[in-house]
Amino acid sequence: MDVPVTTPVDLTEPTTTPSASADLALLHRTLAEVGPVADRATAYFYALLFIRHPELRVLFPAAMDTQRDRLFKAILAAVERLDAPGALAAYLGELGRGHRKYGTAPTHYPAVGEALLGALSRYAPSSWGGEAEAAWVRAYTRISQIMIDAAAEDERSAPALWQAEVVSHDLRTPDVAVLTVRPDQGYPFLAGQYTALETPWWPHVWRHYSFASAPRRDGLLSFHVKAVPAGWVSNALVHRARPGDLLRLGAPAGSMTVDHTTHNGLLCLGGGTGIAPIRALIEDVAEHGDRRPVEVFYGARSDGDLYEIDTMLRLQRTYPWLAVHPVVGGRPGNGPQSRLPDAVREHGPWKGYEAYLSGPPGMIRTGVDVLTDIGMPTERIRHDALEELSAPAHR
Repeated sequence: MDVPVTTPVDLTEPTTTPSASADLALLHRTLAEVGPVADRATAYFYALLFIRHPELRVLFPAAMDTQRDRLFKAILAAVERLDAPGALAAYLGELGRGHRKYGTAPTHYPAVGEALLGALSRYAPSSWGGEAEAAWVRAYTRISQIMIDAAAEDERSAPALWQAEVVSHDLRTPDVAVLTVRPDQGYPFLAGQYTALETPWWPHVWRHYSFASAPRRDGLLSFHVKAVPAGWVSNALVHRARPGDLLRLGAPAGSMTVDHTTHNGLLCLGGGTGIAPIRALIEDVAEHGDRRPVEVFYGARSDGDLYEIDTMLRLQRTYPWLAVHPVVGGRPGNGPQSRLPDAVREHGPWKGYEAYLSGPPGMIRTGVDVLTDIGMPTERIRHDALEELSAPAHR
């Protein structure tokens, strides 16, 4: 790729600030123009970043095929939240804390900003100009400062990452394993959250996995991992990891947690290994002494893929407020992501319930559509951010 050597952009925020609505209009025009060529803009972004700041290359994996678009898309996703301060702070706070594990420092943010503006100016020429550039400088300054502040606050109470020893490896199916690990120090998290995990076989390659239990007194953590085609991390964890191996964990993240200030029922949709955080939520409800109804729809392509069904049925026998509904198969070519939401619709109505969805992105999108269609308010529907659930994220 031909990348010209240009003068870096001055990221100093201007002293005069137009209205937020005017800035958002400029930002959205740029996003609309760059959207159809996002792949090329992303490649150009990284080319600029590594040419101008080669010292940053070591922070990224050797092969960039699965990492390539994540940083650039995260910035664009943050811009989409600029008009929602609460959502912006939550999203960027997690990003800032999570980026500590990469070795990201405050001095790295201007370099990323320069590359971002360089890519946008090249691939959104019709909407780019002095006003658009100034709006993006203001937006990126705000975004980076929130992340820097979140990382600094987190540094006061938590390490950048944890070493974790594999203590058990249970192969449930030919391509699904349950791993239990012992972190080297206390690891605070909430049931329903997830973390980023790195193996010794693929340095700098991190993938997200949900915790498969509520916090335990012995401090152990469990994960359900499905090996996917060409999945570096997932295949290593399923087929290569053994007790005694050392993994690395990032900070906990995610907001798919139980609100214990209410007594609403829980409607849980778990597809495939997405049943892992659902099990954690059940344990969390039990530990808090709640007797709220919990309805679990556990989806898989075949009976053999319901690898956790015995555990779920045992929990159902233990807790009278829990009901488990296995859902197998679906329309040809669509799998459980189509059948599972249909089953939920058939068993309704769900007034007085909060929904928790975990599984493939297609299942989550379809599930959200079904739930909103039957009248469930969006604020009662919880799931992990879809940008964290893209196909490469679980490889």
